[in-house]
Amino acid sequence: MSTTERPRILVVGGGYVGLYAARRILKKMRYGEATVTVVDPRSYMTYQPFLPEAAAGNISPRHVVVPLRRVLPKAEVLTGRVTTIDQDRKVATIAPLVGEAYELPFDYLVIAMGAVSRTFPIPGLAEQGIGMKGIEESIGLRNHVLEQLDKADSTTDEEIRRKALTFVFIGGGFAGAETIGEVEDMARDAAKYYKNVSREDMRFVLVDAADKILPEVGPKLGQYGKEHLESRGVEIYLSTSMDSCVDGHVVLKNGLEVDSNTIVWTAGVKPNPALARFGLPLGPRGHVDCEPTLQVKGTDYIWAAGDNAQVPDLVGRKAGNENAWCPPNAQHALRQAKVLGDNVISGMRGFPQKEYEHANKGAVAGLGLHKGVAMIVMGKMKIKLKGRLAWYMHRGYHGMAMPTFNRKIRVFADWTLGMFLKREVVSLGAMENPREEFYEAAKPAPVAAAKTEEKAKAS
Repeated sequence: MSTTERPRILVVGGGYVGLYAARRILKKMRYGEATVTVVDPRSYMTYQPFLPEAAAGNISPRHVVVPLRRVLPKAEVLTGRVTTIDQDRKVATIAPLVGEAYELPFDYLVIAMGAVSRTFPIPGLAEQGIGMKGIEESIGLRNHVLEQLDKADSTTDEEIRRKALTFVFIGGGFAGAETIGEVEDMARDAAKYYKNVSREDMRFVLVDAADKILPEVGPKLGQYGKEHLESRGVEIYLSTSMDSCVDGHVVLKNGLEVDSNTIVWTAGVKPNPALARFGLPLGPRGHVDCEPTLQVKGTDYIWAAGDNAQVPDLVGRKAGNENAWCPPNAQHALRQAKVLGDNVISGMRGFPQKEYEHANKGAVAGLGLHKGVAMIVMGKMKIKLKGRLAWYMHRGYHGMAMPTFNRKIRVFADWTLGMFLKREVVSLGAMENPREEFYEAAKPAPVAAAKTEEKAKAS
C-alpha cells in the first residue's frame, strides 16, 4: 500500500463502474496528484452480458473477465472487502483475503459495489439453485448441464433420466431468456454426440412472475422472443412463481410440479446488502441515493454509480416522468463511470460537477446462435429487429463495449473460430474438485490406517 501523503481516492468495487471510473481518474489525473486504491473480493472484473455465451461455450471463460492489476497498473488493487466506512474520520475498514482487518484512510470515495442476486426464502433454493452473476456460476452451469446429459446417457432408469434432462429457469428478463436460449442451443448440439439422448428427451422450463418476458425490449419483441423460444420446445409459464424446490422437486404456484437436477435462478438483482453498513442515504430498494452529478446526497466527497446507485434519469424527467431513474444496465454503467471519474477529478481540484444525462439507445438480447431481438432508439424513432440481424447487433454492441482492446480481440477471435469449428461439448466438472482423484489415490488404505492408529495408541 502507498505510504505517501497524497490524497487517496478509494474505489469500493472492481466491477464495470469501478474499473472504468478508476481508469478515467488515472487518465485525467496529473502525475502524483493522488493515489487510486481499488478494493474488490476478486482480482478481476466480469463482463456479465457475456455470461450466457460463456455458459454455452461460445466464448472462453478467461476472455469474459478483465484482470484489474493488468488494466490498472498505476492503481493499488487490494483483494478483499470493505466492511465498514467511518465518514467522520474518513476511514474504511478492509478485510483482506487472508489476515487481520485493517483501517485505510481516504479523502474521496467511490461506491461501485454493484448488485447481487435477488432471492426469496423459497425452500430448497439455497441448496439446489444455480445463479448467473459470476463467471464461476456460468462455467459451473455449463459443466453441470453436460454432466446431466452424461448421466442420462449412462442409465436406463427413466426417473433418473427425466430428472437429469429437465432444466428449470426462474426469471424471464435478459439473464433468464438469454441463458435458457444459449443453454438450449448448446444442449441441442451436444445431444448429437449421445446415442441415448436426443433433444426430444429434454425438457426446458422458463418461469416468470410477470406477464411477459424480455420487458427491456418492449412488448412486441418480448412476445416474439417468447414465441421463438416456444418454437424450440421451451415451456414458458408467466404470471407464476416457484413455491419450493426441495431435493429438486419444483413446485410452481400454478400447480405444475416437475423433478429437475438443474434449477437456474435469474429472477432479478438487488443492491449489495453491504451498503447498509456504510451509513449512506439509501433509497426504498436499498440503492445509494445520488444527485444527478452522481454525488451521494448530503456529501461532496462520495460518488456512486451503476447497479448500486439510484441515479435520476434527467432525460426521462424532462419528458415529464418526475420519478424516472436510470435502469441498472451496462449502457448506463459505462457512461456513468466516465462522468463519475471526471467529477472526482473536478471535486479534487475544486471545479463544478457535471450532471449525468444520457438518452436510452435501446436494448439487444441474444437467444442462441444466430437468434436474437434488438430495439434501437434513434431520436424519436425506434427500430425493432429480430432474428439473425438482431443477433449481429447484440454481438456487435457488446463486443465493442467489452473493456480493453485485448479482450475485444480475444472475444471476436472466439466468435470467428466458432464460425468454422464445431462447438466444444466437453464437461470439465472435475475442475470444481480437482484434488478428489489425487486424494483417493493418496489416502491410506482402511487396514493400514487402522494399524497406524493402533500403534499410535500403544505408544
